Formats: sequence, C-alpha cells, structure tokens
Amino acid sequence: MICKLWLEKIKVEYASLRLDRQVLDKSLPRFEKTNINTRDTIRMNNAFFTYVKFDFYFPDQTEGSIFVLRKASSYTELVREFFPILLGLLLVLFIMVIGLVNYFVSRSIIKPIYHLKKAAEKITSGDLDFAIKATSQDEIGQLNQAFEEMRNRLKKSVSLQIQVEENRKDLLSNISHDLKTPMTSIIGYMEGSRDGVANTPEKMEKYVSTVYEKAKDMDLLIDELFLFSKLDLKKEPFHFETVELHTYVGDYIDKLYLDQGIRMEFHPVHQPIYVTADQEKLKRVLANVINNCVKYMDKEEKKISISLHERTSDIVVQITDNGKGIESVALPFIFERFYRAEQSRNSQTGGSGLGLAIAKQIIVEHGGEIWATSEVGKGTSICFSLKKVARNERNTID
Repeated sequence: MICKLWLEKIKVEYASLRLDRQVLDKSLPRFEKTNINTRDTIRMNNAFFTYVKFDFYFPDQTEGSIFVLRKASSYTELVREFFPILLGLLLVLFIMVIGLVNYFVSRSIIKPIYHLKKAAEKITSGDLDFAIKATSQDEIGQLNQAFEEMRNRLKKSVSLQIQVEENRKDLLSNISHDLKTPMTSIIGYMEGSRDGVANTPEKMEKYVSTVYEKAKDMDLLIDELFLFSKLDLKKEPFHFETVELHTYVGDYIDKLYLDQGIRMEFHPVHQPIYVTADQEKLKRVLANVINNCVKYMDKEEKKISISLHERTSDIVVQITDNGKGIESVALPFIFERFYRAEQSRNSQTGGSGLGLAIAKQIIVEHGGEIWATSEVGKGTSICFSLKKVARNERNTID
C-alpha cells in the first residue's frame, strides 16, 4: 500500500481490496521526516494489525509512506499491551514467594539452630535443667533429639558425680566414726591398766578381753572395707566353677557354729542343682546374711531357715529369720553401704553397715539379684539368685 500526504491529510494511493480506505485514513500514522523504518501495531475495526512503515519523498518532494500490514492475533496484542502489568505482578508474586520461603526456612532451620545455640550456652554455664523439643522428624529434628539425649546423659553424669562425691564424704565420715569408737575404747582400757585401775587379776582379765574384742572389731571392719573397696573398683578376682548347691549349702550349715540357742533349718530341693559360683565369695554372702539375721534376733525361740527354690534359668536361695523385722521405709536401703536399719552405731546390733552391701556386690558379679522382704515383729527374708548350669555344660564339666 502506498500513501501520499498533503497538508497533513492522508491520501491512499493503493491498498489491498480487503482493507477499508476510510478506516486506513483514520488509523494510519503520519509522515515522519526522520523515519526510515517503523514497526508498530494499530487497531482497525476491532482487529489488530502489525505494520512496517517506510517514509520517503516523491520526485516532486511530496511526502509519502509505504505501509506493509499483517493481521495479528488479538490475544498476542493484549499480552503485549499488558506485559508491563503482568511483569509487575510476577515480580510482586516472586517477592512474596521469596518471603514465604524465607519464613519457612527460618522456622524449620534457622530457629531450631538458634535454640540449639542457646541450649549450648546454657550447658556451658552449667545449667542442665531444661529440655530441647524436636518439632520435626527431618535432619534438624534428629539433631535436636541427639542434642537432648546428650543433655540427659550429661545431666545423669553430673548427678552421678555429685552422688559419688557425697558417698565419698559419707564413707570417710563413717570410717572415721567406726574406727574411732573401738580405738577410743582400747586407749581408755589401756590407760586404765597403765594407771593401775585394773588392780586385780579379774579386772585385768576383763580389760585385756575388752581390748581384744575391740581389736577384732577393728580388724573385721578394715577387712570389710578392703573387700568392699576392691569389689567396688572391680579389682577383686572371682574364680567361678560349677557347684552342686544342695551339697554346698548343706556342708556350710553343718560347719556353721551359732550360739544363743539359734535353730537352723534347711529345706533343699529333691534333686541335685548345679550353679556357677565362686565358692569362697558365696560363703561370704551366706555368712554376712546369717550374721545380719543373728544380730536382730529378739525372740526366745530363735530360728533361721535356708531354702532353695528352682526357677527356669536360676536358683533362688532364701534365708529367713524370725527376728524383729525391718521397717518398710528402711527396706529399700539395706543393701547400701554403711546403712543400718537400726541407726545406733553399736557394733553389737548396728554392725559396720557393709555386710549386706558386700553380699550385693558379690551376687551382682555372679550375674544374679538380691532382695529382701520383711514384716515388723515377724522376721525378714533375704533372697538371692544364682544362674543354673545348663545340662550340656554340666556333662562337659563332669
């Protein structure tokens, strides 16, 4: 299509038959002196056209323009028209998405890590009385769980360390008291003998006998302290062997000497029972438990019974007395070192407080358990278990 322009009016010299010349007159852009090649879009009769425009001069210096038009899709043009708006909306949407992603990342990663940092600072300052909650099951949640487990273990370790220190202080205090009491008596009697208080053979015999008994008490206490210390430090050797328990306990009772009119009863099972045990250590357990029974006898007819009970994988040895019994509040503590159900530190009744603690250590090393039941006024039963020897192992040993 070629157009001539006069006085800023457009005269269409040529146009395709499909185009309306009157509409072209109104829609086409004007001549531009500096234009060489212009591309744009116009709208005619509710349709969009893209065009290329070339401005030039006719030989008579008349201004003219050539337009090459092509019908375009209305949707394409709408997109072009609204592209800046769409771009702006997309930019706003992108910023919103980035903000949401940043929020969720901060919530799921940065915030838990910040809490872990605060927890580490508390641990550094010695504060372990808090909890770290895992809010997810991902790697961050697993890290929180691992940190919480570490905190719990550290707290238990610190508590155990504090308890050990308290036990050490109690141990020193108890040892000092238990050694000082007989030592004071020995010094007193020896000073009395030196000063001539024991001025008769009878008094001298009494003084010497008392000093001997106190020295024996000290020797027993030191022996128990030494054994308990080695057991506690896992430095006491054990020599395990297969033992026929029925015969072993029976022989021990036959050789046992008990005064004060105490009657011993033995209730075995009706077949041989083999266990794995250190005979000397097991003898120490029986002696400590029976001595504990003897100390608290308070009835005219004194009786101690030992019975064996077979279970699936072990044997229970039950030692029962008819003494005064133990209060229920004291029962859970009788196997702790230096604990006395009777709080007086009288060696005739209270003892050293190590007998049952040593028995517990020995039974634990045997892989068994020890426990007690009691009824005030009727008596106490102390039970411990020993592992049975399997039949095939027993045949191999025999």
